[in-house]
Amino acid sequence: MQKEKKITLNAEKRKVIADQFQSFYENKVKQKLIDAKHQYDIMRDKAKVAIDQVVRTHQPQEDVDTIRSMTNKYGRSGGELYEDNCFYVRCPITKVDDEGEEYEDKQEIHVRFAMGRNFARAYYRDEMKAKGLNPDYHVAIDGDYSKRNPKYYNDETAVNNFLGFSHTRNDATGVEYPKDKWENDFKLWVIGSSYCHSRNFVVDQTSHEFFKMYIQSAENVIKQHEQLYAYVEGKMKTLRLGLKSYRTFDQAKALADKVGVVLNESMMNESSSLALSIYSPENLASLLEDKKVMTREEKIAFAKQQMQQAIN
Repeated sequence: MQKEKKITLNAEKRKVIADQFQSFYENKVKQKLIDAKHQYDIMRDKAKVAIDQVVRTHQPQEDVDTIRSMTNKYGRSGGELYEDNCFYVRCPITKVDDEGEEYEDKQEIHVRFAMGRNFARAYYRDEMKAKGLNPDYHVAIDGDYSKRNPKYYNDETAVNNFLGFSHTRNDATGVEYPKDKWENDFKLWVIGSSYCHSRNFVVDQTSHEFFKMYIQSAENVIKQHEQLYAYVEGKMKTLRLGLKSYRTFDQAKALADKVGVVLNESMMNESSSLALSIYSPENLASLLEDKKVMTREEKIAFAKQQMQQAIN
């Protein structure tokens, strides 16, 4: 009986194996990020109602309408209005310092409905990873900016392009980027200029505590992203060291079975099979036609479709 030849690992096969382990570890902890996003969405809807009540209490709609009428008649001299999604609220209380002197603590909170970059990378992480982008590039350096290399900046550019931070609204593409979607999702007409800090709305303690919870729900999305990455990367650092010492697929398979990761030999040939399917004479001729160039994801989907048709 002829002895079955073992699959020898190379850099490409080790990457396929590592990707399987990474998916396994991410699936173990990503629910916390999903839950944090869901909780934020709930709080956001409530915060919209709450801030509308606060603003309209301090700036009644009839006052806004009056200024709009005046500006229509007299231009800017009639007053200023701005459609905003950024607000400051405060709940002043008296405190006593270490020397026994009383002072006023404004307890100021910045309530915003636009999307910051750290939050955006966390909230849209799955969508960006599905497109082959790296939304973890910033958390990977853990505040050590000396680690910013060419790949860091390439990842940053690609992520910012996807989210819309590199584009102006209504640019030539006609695409509504996530950033624009969030900025347009909720706005209120307020009296004053575009400088949102100039409008500081006083609220009671109950409202103040609610807005603190809303801010914390956004911060928790960022926190869960950071914790997800830290957990998975901690596992992957150990795994990569082990994979470097493995010479055959059987060694990786034994490890996967013990950990609970699904791993089989067919995965080792997936990349080459896709390449053969994409670049067969018939399919290559189709790809060379004068039409829109396919993305990597589209090529893979096209190849899988051709493979499925061949099986059928």
